[in-house]
Amino acid sequence: MALVFLPGCVATHYVKVRSHPKSPLVEQLKLTSRGGPEPSARTVQILRRYDLDRQIQGNLDLLLSDFQAILDREPTPDKLYAFAELCYVSGKRHEHKDPAVALDRYGTSTMHAYLYLFDERFGPLRNPYDPEFRGACDLYNLSLESALRIVQRQGGLLPGQMHGIESPTQTWDVKVVVRDGPWGPEDFTEFKFVSDYEVQGLKNQHHTFGLGVPLIAIRKRDKPHAGDEPFLPPLVSFPVTAFLRVLPDDGIRHPGSRPRHAALLELYDPLTSTNIMVGQRRIPLESDLSTPLAYFLNDPQLDAKNPKLNLEDIATQGLLHPDKTQAEAGLYMLQPYEPGKIPVLMIHGLWSSPMTWMEMFNDLRSDPRIRDRYQFWFYLYPTGEPFWQTATKLRGDLAHTRAVLDPDGIEPAFDEVVLVGHSMGGLIAKMQTVTSGDSFWHIVSDMPFDSLNAQPEVRNQLEHTFFFQPLPGVRRLITIATPNRGTKFANDTVRFVARELIHMPQIALSGREQLLKDNPGVFRDATMVKVKTSLDSLAPDSPVLPVLLHARHPKTVTYHNIVGVLPNKGLLGKVAGGTDGVVSFESAHLDDVASELKVDADHMTVHRHPLSILEVRRILLEHLQDIDVTASNARHRRAALESASAAPR
Repeated sequence: MALVFLPGCVATHYVKVRSHPKSPLVEQLKLTSRGGPEPSARTVQILRRYDLDRQIQGNLDLLLSDFQAILDREPTPDKLYAFAELCYVSGKRHEHKDPAVALDRYGTSTMHAYLYLFDERFGPLRNPYDPEFRGACDLYNLSLESALRIVQRQGGLLPGQMHGIESPTQTWDVKVVVRDGPWGPEDFTEFKFVSDYEVQGLKNQHHTFGLGVPLIAIRKRDKPHAGDEPFLPPLVSFPVTAFLRVLPDDGIRHPGSRPRHAALLELYDPLTSTNIMVGQRRIPLESDLSTPLAYFLNDPQLDAKNPKLNLEDIATQGLLHPDKTQAEAGLYMLQPYEPGKIPVLMIHGLWSSPMTWMEMFNDLRSDPRIRDRYQFWFYLYPTGEPFWQTATKLRGDLAHTRAVLDPDGIEPAFDEVVLVGHSMGGLIAKMQTVTSGDSFWHIVSDMPFDSLNAQPEVRNQLEHTFFFQPLPGVRRLITIATPNRGTKFANDTVRFVARELIHMPQIALSGREQLLKDNPGVFRDATMVKVKTSLDSLAPDSPVLPVLLHARHPKTVTYHNIVGVLPNKGLLGKVAGGTDGVVSFESAHLDDVASELKVDADHMTVHRHPLSILEVRRILLEHLQDIDVTASNARHRRAALESASAAPR
């Protein structure tokens, strides 16, 4: 019963489908009004100048033909904009009854908005302070998106292929190409449109404004495990921006033929590319980083063979049935491995999963300085196990990850790893950075380890648990709401209930009993060996915590700490005074750290609190500064040595 107070995952709907796609021109063009869509007042005024405004409610095809003749005789930016807008309105009116005509109108609108923005003839006449300029950007984006929707329904948008798009008045030859980013053409198996979804489960939505259509690219695993493949979920979504680049006209026109246009539909990863060159101009890309993440989080899958097992469910499974989640445990990435970027490994706490980091992850990677230099990884483990067992597995998993991704051990970024741990995850992270010596073994025995009578497999497991060195490459550690001295939450009653509910593998339990039976007198204190659950390992009387607290750690690792404390107000704050509701300030506090921040938050939300996220961001930027200073000093020393060796003697 007491377990209902544990800091677990709560099921969240991260996105919902909108009734209408989000559009910045909804009000201006009356897109959802009963009498709409209609051209804007500025476009109506231009039509009025040429006595064409009366045709708006009539046959738009005739109006477009008449206005096209005027535009051909006297091309100006305002007429280009008006024509693009009229084509978009016409496309909306035809969308459901005649998709081919709608596609034609959307394509024409996209091309004329493109000309408004990039045609060199109008460079001196364009006014970027005029709302019409941003309107042209919106028209380009919305017309392109509307065209892509129709093409997608026809089976298009596959990278690497040429798509011939025939419409009543023109032909488009469009090649889809993947530009910058870690994803290859084979990774794009399906697309969704960002504008169809409303983010609910993330507090902040990171959207940048520019040109292009933000998309949710969906990637399904359909190839054997190789390289970084084992670390990627079988189904993952990621952000993409689609930009249509209209290629120069070859000027060749055959009598009686329709205009034929060539274009590239370029797919950009906005985590890699934030702007592109069009001619001599640098253009910002429209992007959305949060909606694709929320779409993935809405139903994250870890196992292609068991798609019903997701990150929400596995938190409870990992606590109550650790043996059933061993297959899914391990290191996960949401982006392919990128050489040169520093790994930041985030380790969740009790009754939790990597989902708990998504608020922080969403905000951190929105900073270009962070995403340009770091890659974020997540560790999933069964939280019902004692934390030192998980720490042993993590050491092996990190060593295996480097062996797979950097087999020659030459990647400098692997020597600058940052670990971030919440709650029990902080203890697991800290155990990657300390030297055990004989301290941990002496918790349970005064006898030499070599005198132990055990099967080779058991002996090897115990040796890795009690004897270890700091993990090479870890340079910075951030602990958040970590019970360094245990938590009274893990009291006798809760631990008793936990032992009844948490089902550890029977083989492991019987192995412990056999170990004690075969070694009478060896184990002075069998508490550590007999610990059955993670709650046992977090109790204030846990013998491991004092040893870990005072264990030796290398000077090459910098430690930071964040502590949650509930404000002394309200019923919860008064009852939990001096704690975050689970861990007391005295337990979470550390003296020998580079920084410690106190945040007014409870245990379940402290790592999602804006101040905590800002602190982690500050630490990551500080880490980059230290790396850059060290590299600069090394370059100066090399230059000085080379200069000295070259000087005449």
